[in-house]
Amino acid sequence: MEKFQIASIPGDGIGKETVTAGRQVLDTVCNIHGGLLLEYLDIGWSCEYYKKNGKMMPDDGLDILRPCDAIFLGAVGYPGVPDHISLWGLLLPIRRNFQQYINLRPVKLLKGVQTPLANREPGDIDFLVIRENNEGEYSNMGGRLYQDTEQEVVVQNTVFTRIGVERVIRYAFELARRTDRHKVSSATKSNGINYTMPFWDEIFAEISSEYPEITSNQFHIDALCARFVTHPQDFDVVVASNLFGDILTDLGPAIAGSIGIAPSANINPTREFPSMFEPVHGSAPDIAGKGIANPMGQIWCGSMMLDHLGFQDCGELLMKALTDTLALGMTTADIGGKSTTKEVTEAVCDRIQQLA
Repeated sequence: MEKFQIASIPGDGIGKETVTAGRQVLDTVCNIHGGLLLEYLDIGWSCEYYKKNGKMMPDDGLDILRPCDAIFLGAVGYPGVPDHISLWGLLLPIRRNFQQYINLRPVKLLKGVQTPLANREPGDIDFLVIRENNEGEYSNMGGRLYQDTEQEVVVQNTVFTRIGVERVIRYAFELARRTDRHKVSSATKSNGINYTMPFWDEIFAEISSEYPEITSNQFHIDALCARFVTHPQDFDVVVASNLFGDILTDLGPAIAGSIGIAPSANINPTREFPSMFEPVHGSAPDIAGKGIANPMGQIWCGSMMLDHLGFQDCGELLMKALTDTLALGMTTADIGGKSTTKEVTEAVCDRIQQLA
């Protein structure tokens, strides 16, 4: 029996519902496997916690998380707490202090989900986006001078390091070695951003030369966004800086039919620290508590977490159950269905048992 401790942070809004659903599915897989046990450390850090304590997590929050094998996060953000407080108070300290420098987001059109793109079918949209997760455009450097005056000056600095750029691009090429198409596409904007992006391009070219078996190309970010829409079938592994990756990983799920089913993983490849798995959809406070939130993104995160923990067979079983459930039309309203969160979750669990 292999046992793992998982920090469970539902967060805000629908996160409380989707994490419950994700855990139910994970427990079903574990019960069938027999040799896998997930023990949860329940953690209530959220915007509600912030309102009571003036901080998003306690001062020793990272020490609490550090011994865990993974972090299973729902969503963070709620009206009344500015987004920059919830982001910089919880998610970014975890991502950066735990060196989760890889943000991995699959983009895949699944059977049973309707894409807004014309004449596209499952198989036409199936690629991976890797976003640099620790530096770049979201570096905490800059400031404001002469605030609230006519002379106000605002500076936001972008920080790219060689080690930061090299490791995320190399990760992309190593991942492409395991895909069928063996292709890496880079997002850049070196025609308009004249220091950081040429630096990114140079390192991309250097690393590309080490992988002659991998087809590589690069696109300016504006053209790449357009090509996601017009030629999604061209992509296999896409690597981008923090800001560009953030944009692309919202556009990707949009063309794949719904942000509600989109997962993400914040990965520390060295495994020195726990990695964190969270859906892309956000806290959606407008539908929180109604029992209609789509649990598929959180469930897919569970599959990615099982893969990361070394139980790929369990991850594949979970994904097969998820895709079969979608194909049968058991979906929530955001993708055209009529089922509740509970009904979808139970359908996935039932399918896992049938497959096993």
